[in-house]
Amino acid sequence: MATPLGWSQGGSGSVCLAFDQLRDVIESQEELIHQLRNVMVLQDENFVSKEEFQEIEKKLVEEKTAHAKTKALLAKEEEKLQFALGEVEVLSKQLEKEKLAFEKALSSVKHKVLQESSKKDQLITKCNEIESHIIKQEDILNGKENEIKELRQVISQQKQIFRNHMSDFQIQKQQESYMAQVLDQKHKKAPGTRRARSRQCPREK
Repeated sequence: MATPLGWSQGGSGSVCLAFDQLRDVIESQEELIHQLRNVMVLQDENFVSKEEFQEIEKKLVEEKTAHAKTKALLAKEEEKLQFALGEVEVLSKQLEKEKLAFEKALSSVKHKVLQESSKKDQLITKCNEIESHIIKQEDILNGKENEIKELRQVISQQKQIFRNHMSDFQIQKQQESYMAQVLDQKHKKAPGTRRARSRQCPREK
């Protein structure tokens, strides 16, 4: 069977349009049948030729046949319409179910995003605190390194001073040793003098 004008198997809107068109056709056919009947009644009252009567009767039969076909087609279209409406209802329920599932999933994702964002902010804060602490420690270490450098300079200066003192002390010691040797040699050359001095100045124990 050919698809009626305006009928589309893909949607309920086209089914409704076809249904309305078929209804209009049926109403037009019923109106035509009613007019033909009125004509036949008038012709019964008046004289009508056999040919005219047969022509009118033929048209009436044709209209009745067309009307029956249209009613059958309308019944099929109504069946299709009910089926399409059922499919629409099923799809609507499925869509509502999927919509609720999507909203639930979206809410869960938003909650996780907020949690991750909060964790990220906490980590950033902690990292900033650690970085600030490291900077303070680096400042302290730099200060200690400067102090160590200053102490090393002081120690180096003290070592140099100590070396100078040691050098002066060694020179003085060598001088004293040399003087002692000279005096000892002089004492050895003059033993009497040494004994006299020994008697006058006994050694301290």
